[in-house]
Amino acid sequence: MSSKRSILGKGLKAAALATAVTAASVSAQAAETIKVGLVAALSGQSAKSGEAITRGLSVAIDEINANGGVLGKQIELVRRDDESNPSRGLLAARELIQKEEVAVIFGGLDTPVSMALVPVMNQLKVPYMGTWAAGTAITHNGAEENYAFRVSAVDEIVDEALLRYSIKHYNTQKPGMMLINNPWGESNERGLMKAIESRDMPIAGLEKFESGDVDVVPQLTRLKEAGADTLYMVGNVSPSAQVVKSLDRMGWDVPIVSHWGPAGGRFSELAGPNADRVEFIQTFLFAPEGEDPKGDAVFAALQDKYPEIKTHADVTPAVGIANAYDAMHLVALAMEKAGTVEGPALREGFYAIDEYEGLIKTYSKPFTPENQDALGPDDYVFAHFVDGAIVPVSK
Repeated sequence: MSSKRSILGKGLKAAALATAVTAASVSAQAAETIKVGLVAALSGQSAKSGEAITRGLSVAIDEINANGGVLGKQIELVRRDDESNPSRGLLAARELIQKEEVAVIFGGLDTPVSMALVPVMNQLKVPYMGTWAAGTAITHNGAEENYAFRVSAVDEIVDEALLRYSIKHYNTQKPGMMLINNPWGESNERGLMKAIESRDMPIAGLEKFESGDVDVVPQLTRLKEAGADTLYMVGNVSPSAQVVKSLDRMGWDVPIVSHWGPAGGRFSELAGPNADRVEFIQTFLFAPEGEDPKGDAVFAALQDKYPEIKTHADVTPAVGIANAYDAMHLVALAMEKAGTVEGPALREGFYAIDEYEGLIKTYSKPFTPENQDALGPDDYVFAHFVDGAIVPVSK
């Protein structure tokens, strides 16, 4: 008898669970909007990156909604601050998926946060769209079913570009590396060493620094004494600023060729008067008016939505805006191709995108199961800060 009650109890629980799942499914289908989530740095030293991504997504969403939305529904953006902290980002992502029922999560600046999120996104079968973090392993994560896509730079490709640029413009023969001590630094260590070793080039050394370091003179001194003629730098806003200030204290005028971390916040303010010496990679810069009709249209939309924007200097960093803008439109196309926002089908929808005329470029078959990064080595430009604005390097 007890066995029958046990079986009956299990049957009732299963039925209740099935009813709850069905109800949740009906509720999701009946939702008036399709929610998309953003997990990014919305506060702290890198808050400008989160602001830029938000603006790019918002302008794209306005365009999509004005044209009837997606699958007959309006798109709604729900944001959470990851505070540049992987644990905080993971909690935020789970909340967005489980409570807000977002169809996609857009990621922010920090590679360690993205690296924490991607395994969970793959497990839950919810697409992740990177808009800034460049760690190679974010999309090249080894998952059998990979839900991580990206419209952004990729470390391994960036590292090759850094070497080509410095060799061309500075005749680099013995570089030194200053890398942040986290997974992003490790990703670039692999990429830089691969690029350097392919040229049989000697290195002056490889030094690590922490996000909270206020003096990196010891590391820089070792590189100087070893004969470094160029520094490859990988770090976000605050630690990169400390590298510049430490170089100033040493009086060492050495070329600095950097990943794009300095673009993510108040770098020119924190680094001081020599911030412009850092030349860093970007995926997009707004061109002068009249040279890029698409860019002009997006910039006008930004000005309408955010009255504080007067000039191109007010949209620094433009890269966050452009990456996010194109990423949102590509997500919308994937939804239309899939005919649903259900995870596995939506993943296939990304592979079905044929062409999209974006802000950064015209995308042709931007995603395949073998390559889920929409941008490649021909999509990078070098820039630096001038009077607080990010402008192309003139050489």
